[in-house]
This record gives sequence, structure tokens and C-alpha cells, in this order.
Amino acid sequence: MKVIQGLKLVVFDMAGTTVTDNHEVEACFTRAAQQTGLKMTDEEILAVQGWGKRHVFETFWERQTGQRNQQWAEQVDYSYTVFREILEDHYQANEITPTKGCLELFSFLKDQGIAIALTTGFYRKVADIILGKLGWVEQGIIDLSITSDEVAHGRPEPDMIRKAMQMLNVNDRKAVINIGDTPSDIQSGKNAGVLCSCCVTNGTHSAAQLAPFGPDHAFSSLHEMKSWLENNLVKEQA
Repeated sequence: MKVIQGLKLVVFDMAGTTVTDNHEVEACFTRAAQQTGLKMTDEEILAVQGWGKRHVFETFWERQTGQRNQQWAEQVDYSYTVFREILEDHYQANEITPTKGCLELFSFLKDQGIAIALTTGFYRKVADIILGKLGWVEQGIIDLSITSDEVAHGRPEPDMIRKAMQMLNVNDRKAVINIGDTPSDIQSGKNAGVLCSCCVTNGTHSAAQLAPFGPDHAFSSLHEMKSWLENNLVKEQA
């Protein structure tokens, strides 16, 4: 399979894929749910990682109340506000690090003239806290980032990937690879019709948890993805 010919863009998820996440985001969801009376199990919280964060609260409050009305909207606003405070405090107070092989893969892609876009279920303020600590924008390590509150629909819809393509003037879906660590990451890439929708298995989900969603390639880390690209991209361009 000539996977890499004409590759122009790789779209990466943030937390769990390029930014180390030892289930901290899930813990923030758990705290917010408990504090605001929303019933969500650990398994349910894990299953919606990668979604737009407000959409999670909209979905589960609707399940709990059975309707969308003024009371529902107030409950969503309350839970989401509490969650935002917990999440922002977490990222402001704690060290943020790249995942294994992330920076080496970014450097390799840059050397090949391939654009790098980050997409995330986070909203802009949290993404900026993370990126500011990492320095990836200031140092020109990535080309752009897109958050779920900047598009009409978050994952598993393809809106963020399509916006990245538009902003970077990439018109051919088959010139794009998408990679993340959640089912919704995989699904968004498939819904966007990109060349490959891949996953890493050292993030929030294991290989067994991701396999049912049919990733085109599953990598143990971004270090392994770099090796895979080297073995294909260089040969294609030679």
C-alpha cells in the first residue's frame, strides 16, 4: 500500500496522543460530575474521551433528565463551569510533557515539509494553557491547532480535520493522516475520509479497546509511527 505518497498533513489529537495524559482528564470529569450531581461511570467517562467537553455534559444530563429544557440547560451550564475550573486549575498547576516520540516525529515531519495540525476536544482556553507551557506555537513546532469550540461539531464528526485542511490549503483528503488515542479520534478521521485514520495505544485507551473501531494502523507510540513513516515516506520520495 502506497500509504505516504503525496502526504501533506498529519492531524494529531492532543491529550493522550501528543500530550501525556495519565487519565487526568477523566479524573476532572469524575470530580465535576460528583460535585454537580451528574451520574457517570468511569467506563462512560472513558468512552467519551475526545468528544467536545460541553457536549459530554449535554448528552449525559439529557440522559439523566430525559429532556432538554431550561432546567437541563442550567444543569449543563453548572456542570461545565465546574469542570472548566477543575480542568484549568489542573493544567495550570501541573507539569505538561510531550508523549514518547512526539517531538522526534514532529521534527521528522517538518524536515519532510509535511504540515502538523493539532485537534482537541478541549476548548481554546485550555488548549492555549497547554500549548503555552509546551512552547510549540512560539517555537514553530506545529502549524496550527483547532479546538472543539471553534467548529460546529466536535468529534466524532470530521469538522476539526476539515477546518485544518482548509486553513492549510490541503484539498486532497488522501494527502492527510489522522491519529489519536480514542474511538472518537479514529471515527473522526474515517468520517473525514482521510488516507489513514490511525491510533496510538499508549494513551487513554488500550489496543484491545481501540481495535473494534477499525484503525487503519495502531502504533504503540508516536515513536513507532515515526519508524513506520520513515519506512514508507522516504521510499516513496526516493
